[in-house]
Amino acid sequence: MSYAYYPGCSLHSTGSEYDISIKYIFNSLGISFEEIKDWNCCGTTPAHCTSKYLSVALPVRNLKLVEDSGKNKVAVPCASCFSRLKRAKYEISKDEELKKKVDGILETTYRNTVTISHPLDIIKNEIGLKSVREKMKRSLSGLKVACYYGCLMTRPPDVTEFDECEYPVIMDEILAELGADVKDWSYKTDCCGASFSISRTESSIKLMEKVIRNAVECGAECIAVACPLCHANLDTRQEDINAKYSKNFNIPIFYFSELMALAFGAQGGELGLKKHITDPSVLLSRYNLS
Repeated sequence: MSYAYYPGCSLHSTGSEYDISIKYIFNSLGISFEEIKDWNCCGTTPAHCTSKYLSVALPVRNLKLVEDSGKNKVAVPCASCFSRLKRAKYEISKDEELKKKVDGILETTYRNTVTISHPLDIIKNEIGLKSVREKMKRSLSGLKVACYYGCLMTRPPDVTEFDECEYPVIMDEILAELGADVKDWSYKTDCCGASFSISRTESSIKLMEKVIRNAVECGAECIAVACPLCHANLDTRQEDINAKYSKNFNIPIFYFSELMALAFGAQGGELGLKKHITDPSVLLSRYNLS
């Protein structure tokens, strides 16, 4: 099982701990992967706000690099990158004129042979829950987790083709298999306002407060995410939320892969958990996971 690996800008910078934990669990599960050589930014929100052609050409260039490497599958951990690569593939598959235009911009011909997968999908549907459980060295038993997918991974469903649009369960099933007490809650796919965190901070804080409050009300002690933007927003803004809404939130935000890696035997120091703003150490010590 061999994949090209597209980290995107966040996993090489602010979300580097996500990159570390994804690589740890891929290695643990025997998933062969190789980072795309000379990859470029997927364009995320700025590109499609600037130019339709740019927003498609940037992701397609990465897919072409995968194709040229001889691989036909790429793993994309970042929800925003996953969304943009899937959107580009969808659009050139539906619009031949757009594909010709993009090929012209890139001065090459992309044959559109690459399958784009999120690690959650690979783990659940390619590796299987049984194999996940077999790699467990310590259980997440008792750890109360709200699995947060955010607004990009499942929408629009005909583009992303990821789980159930409004109520995805892949992350829940994987963490439950490792013993976690996964909570049923209402804000799995609501937006946290990450794109507005700087430009419209008050709006973003309002959205985040709802997400965290609902998770806490449902009994969660932590939130698991699969998006560097969601992680940064929910992890760094809790003091702002507390000040505005007279709350006392102090709920750790984990990448799902960090929890998996801990269950597979990794130590917190290996995973870069000290980068987290909301300190997870007390919670992890409570469950002998530190």
